[in-house]
This record gives sequence, C-alpha cells and structure tokens, in this order.
Amino acid sequence: MNLNLIKNIGPKTEKVLNKINIFTVEDLVTYYPYRYNVIKFVNINDANENEVCYVLATVLSLVKVSYIKKNFNKLDFIAANNNINFKVTIFNRAFLKNNLYVNREVVLIGKYNKIKNVFIANDIKFNVDDSTIEPIYHLTEGIKNSNLKKLINEALLLNYDVCDYIPEIYNEKYNFINKRKAIELIHNPNSVSDIKSSKLKLIYEELFMYMFKINYLKLLNKKTDGIKKVFDENIINEFLNNLSFKLTTDQETTINEILNDMKSPNRMNRLILGDVGSGKTIVAIIAIFANYLSSYQATFMAPTEILAKQHYETIKNYFEHYNINIALLTGSTTKKNKEKIYEELESGHIDLLIGTHSLLNEQVIFKNLGLVITDEQHRFGVNQRNLLQNKGNKKKSDVLYLSATPIPRTYALTIYGDLDLSQIKTKPNIRKEVITKVVLEKNIKEVLLKIYEELKLGHQIFVVSPLIEQNDEINLNSVYELKEKLSNAFNNDLINIEILHGKLNAKEKDKLMLDFKNGIIKILISTTVIEVGIDIPKASMIVIFNAERFGLATLHQLRGRVGRSDIQSYCYLITNNEDNERLKVMEESNDGFYISEKDFEQRGQEIIKFYCKQN
Repeated sequence: MNLNLIKNIGPKTEKVLNKINIFTVEDLVTYYPYRYNVIKFVNINDANENEVCYVLATVLSLVKVSYIKKNFNKLDFIAANNNINFKVTIFNRAFLKNNLYVNREVVLIGKYNKIKNVFIANDIKFNVDDSTIEPIYHLTEGIKNSNLKKLINEALLLNYDVCDYIPEIYNEKYNFINKRKAIELIHNPNSVSDIKSSKLKLIYEELFMYMFKINYLKLLNKKTDGIKKVFDENIINEFLNNLSFKLTTDQETTINEILNDMKSPNRMNRLILGDVGSGKTIVAIIAIFANYLSSYQATFMAPTEILAKQHYETIKNYFEHYNINIALLTGSTTKKNKEKIYEELESGHIDLLIGTHSLLNEQVIFKNLGLVITDEQHRFGVNQRNLLQNKGNKKKSDVLYLSATPIPRTYALTIYGDLDLSQIKTKPNIRKEVITKVVLEKNIKEVLLKIYEELKLGHQIFVVSPLIEQNDEINLNSVYELKEKLSNAFNNDLINIEILHGKLNAKEKDKLMLDFKNGIIKILISTTVIEVGIDIPKASMIVIFNAERFGLATLHQLRGRVGRSDIQSYCYLITNNEDNERLKVMEESNDGFYISEKDFEQRGQEIIKFYCKQN
C-alpha cells in the first residue's frame, strides 16, 4: 500500500520516510521501536541524583537563552514541583523557548542535583501522562519521534497486508500471539508484558526467516565451483619459519584450514573471528602468499582509508624480500595514479590491490583475481562485498572475511551459518594486558591524575562518551561537556583536545584520526565511532563514561583501541551505578570470547537460546 493513503503524508514527508527505508504502509507499521521510556513521575525531593527521572513541573519564570558557541546553546528557567522551586538547565533546546511560558505544566526528563538545586534536563515534554510507555524510534533529520508515532498509528488503522511467516505448528506449539496483534502492541503497549509477548513473536519470526535463508545459502555454496590453487607449501613454511615471532596454535590451525580450502576445487567462503590483537592479519597474509604462488591476483578491502594504508604498510614490510607488486587505491589517490593502477591491474602487473570502497569502482578490472579479503566485513553491505568478489575469475574467487568481534561459536554459527568458520582465541604473547578498573564518577579525580601521568610520559588518551544518534531530539552536549571539563582540568594550550562524533563527515573523521595517530591530538573525545582496528601505538589509556550504558562486548571492542604496543595500557570504566557486578567482568578478563559469553548471558538472550535448542 502506498504511503500517500495516510493523511498528513505529503511528498516532503514521504521523502523523509524514504531516508529510513520506509516506502510503503507495510514498511511503516513494521518499523519497530528500538527502546521504550516507561514514564513514572517522581517528586523532586525523591529524585535520585544519579538516575534519570521524570518530574511534572510548572514553569515559574521567563526563559533565558545563552549561546556558548555557534552551535551550542543553553536554556535556563525556574520551575516548581511539590512546593519546591528549582533551576532547570537544558542544552541545545533554544527552539523550546516560546513553548515554555509561565504557569505551563511540563515534564522534565533528566537528573536533579539537590545540593545545587539544579535540574539538568535531557529533554522536556508536553502533555505526557503518568504511567505511560513511550516507544522510541531511530530517526533522521526532518522528523520527530512524536510525529513518526502519529503516522504509524494512522497506518495501523488501515487494512494493510500482514504475512505471518511462522508455520502454524510453531505458532501453536509456543503459544505466539497473532502477528497483526503483535505489530499493534509493539507500537502501543499498555504494559511491559505486552512488549515481551510482541517481541517474542516478531523476533522469533525474524530468526526463523534468517535461518531459512542461511540454510538455503549454505546449500547453494556447497554447489559453488571454485579455483583449485596449486602452490608449493615448502615455500610457505620457509616464509613462516623466517617470522620474528612464533604463531599460536589457533593461527596455525586457521592457516591450515585456509590452505586446504584454497587447494580444493570448491570456492572458499570463510570467516575468521579473532579478538583484538589475536593476529588475524598474518593469517590473511599467508592466504595472499599462497594465492600469489598460484599465479593469481588478490585484493584486500578495508572500511577506512587510514586502516587501508596501515594494511598496505604492514603487508609491504612482510613481502619486502619477495617480488610481489602491491598497490594502494583509496579516495585520496591522485587521478594520474589511479589510471596507472587500473592499467597495471588489468594487465596483471599488480599482484595485490589494497583499498577502501574505491575497489568497487567499475574501472577496477582484474586480469585473474583469485582471492578477495574483506576486513571488518560487517562494515560493508552484502551488495558491496558481492560486487567485489564477483570481479574475480568467472566469479569463482576464494573469499576470506576478517572480523575483530569475538562471538561464541554457538551464536556465530547461527549468525554466519552460510560461511565456514575459523576462530583465533589465543593471543600472541607480545603485548601487555590492558589493566581495567571500574570507577564511580564521584571519584573522577583519581582518573584525571592518571591521565595527567600518562600525558607526562608522552602518551595519548581516548575518552568515550555514550552513543549519539543523529536526529533533532538528541544533542551533542555530552561530548562538548566532557571537552569543557577536561580543558578546565588540563591546560588546553599545551594539551590538544579534540572531538570525534557521528555528525562529522568521513573526511573530517579521517583527518582527526590521522592527527591523533601522528600525535598532534593528545586527548581524543569520541562517541563509539572510533575507527575499528587503527593502531595508535602511543594511546595508553581509554576512559569510558557512563559505562553501564554499553554492552560488555562493546566495552571490550572500545578497550581494544589501547594496548596495541608494548606500553602498559589502562581502561577506566566510569559509572554512577553503585552496583557494578556486570562491569566487574571487564576487570577480571581480557578474553573477548569469555566476555561475549557473559554479555549474551547478562543481556538475557533467551530467544536466541530458545531458538537454537529447538533447531
């Protein structure tokens, strides 16, 4: 059904909805919330200063707006609740000024500091009832959460098509609710049990369809012809014996699996799962070497230009005594050099081409591509990965994916069931383990002193703030506030502090990461957009604020930004929660696979476990 059947959706709104992949009424009703706000009002004198709360208040004064910098403003006014007057401050909400008139009743969302008698608001809402459940959606510029919710409710009144993909035998066996009912409840729950019953139905259906497709792809892959590679393993063993370090057992096992795949007449389609610093790159290099000895070309795609350059320099060093022609192709490669690369690639003069999305260009034509490697494969779309591997010799090139996300084998087989799987768990004994410590925010002085010690040693610091989503209803005050606090704590004239977040374009992000890598920036304050896999040898410390808001697996990935040299490194998890049993897991282990197991347990992945047991 077309979106224009819904009133209030004109061409402009339709264009905005298209940005978030909503093109039909069916797309709209199946655009599910990613979380919920369970709204329960509290009296201001009962507010816990360490927890976000909802306070029904009355505006008592005119609103004052002050501009801190060009794109950063502050709004202040006096409000009252339960006969207590207090100051309200909210950042980047100047547009609310005309709605906040004297005697208006509003709902304040944020934290209350009793000592200063100031309520720092994250948001201000109007006409919200107590004990309601508010669905929160992923948004884009041009639409607010409340407007999207109204459009969805309008769509729910229509006779839209609903297809239940779960066979009736399973619906009855597990007592799932009707799919149409599940869609209605996921958007308009009256209770937490409504959310659970609708999620159970919809997530099970999604898993059912996913596994159906995975098994279908697996059957197709078994029938896929490949290129049988012929190479002298003695030369590869000689290469391995000349390495300056000893391979771990997991690395040796993975290399043997890859070489056996390449010698097979079937196309290799293998994923290497390895924790940060587990040595996936050298395994990929051996695959490249075997492919070269078989007289085929290889290509290696990385998600960012900095990471591509890093791989280029690393691989060139490994092959410096071999006659292997390696080229680098990125967005910043000059037109003249690009033309030369295209020509030499098509003629077969280039043996290995390393690059970013630039490798997908239609002018990139290989003479005899035999191996495609994709680093951080989850950062690329399926179509992008397919486009690259289909450039190969009759679309038969071997394919190798690398991922630094450690996933327990049971779940990995569920997610990547169409791929052969290799895991590298054991880390080389050449780096010191990162020392991790959970610290309450009220004891932040301890962390600041440690930052100062590391800066004096010439080291660099990562500071991470919670994820910022790009929409009109969420501001950037968390990273800006952190910069202001750190600038006050340290002399900003001597310590260069910069901010990296999702609203910067790719070129700005790359410039900041390059400046950080080159030591120009001493403290980099970032959201979780920190580039995966980049080596910053002098980064010895990462400080993660509001650590309780992240999953353990995410915290472990962030911790992997430090400890990438022989410098002793540290990870500080800053939290306001007194109960930190979950975060203590990070203190007790640096093993990503162990942590991901704990993460799955603590997040309560009952549905995945339930599904795996039944199949």
